[in-house]
Amino acid sequence: MTKCTGFAPISRPDARVLILGTLPSVKSLAEHQYYAKPQNAFWKIMGDIVGAGPDLPYKDRLEQLKENRIALWDVCATAEREGSLDAAIRAPQPNDFATFFKTHRDIERICFNGKTAEKLFRHHVGIKMPHVTLPSTSPAHAGMGYRQKLIHWRKALRG
Repeated sequence: MTKCTGFAPISRPDARVLILGTLPSVKSLAEHQYYAKPQNAFWKIMGDIVGAGPDLPYKDRLEQLKENRIALWDVCATAEREGSLDAAIRAPQPNDFATFFKTHRDIERICFNGKTAEKLFRHHVGIKMPHVTLPSTSPAHAGMGYRQKLIHWRKALRG
């Protein structure tokens, strides 16, 4: 097993929504970018909703999220995993959400990028605020098409 360490949150203090994934993929870790795998629909969805699409430089995508008061992070600070599949995550250690929520008091809801993120958060942290579990943007979640995913994500982020 390989020990993986996630990234710092992308946020500003007045964020109103927190999007949580599980742990960056192997490609994301190598590129030092959230959702770096081109097949992952995350940035395409963010482009359609808030203008933070994959055609923008990464830094500009992050700024666009922040301007829209969207914070981005992962449930796991560290975990052991071979490959990139969420099912392979072992020995997860959660991020410091107590400190995050103390410094981000405007968070109204958590949007989980897939069921595994919600499950890990529930098990290791607990959920004390409104939340929605969204269809994963991962290419491994092929059971739902892009348009359907976009509808769910748009409703959650604009709701």
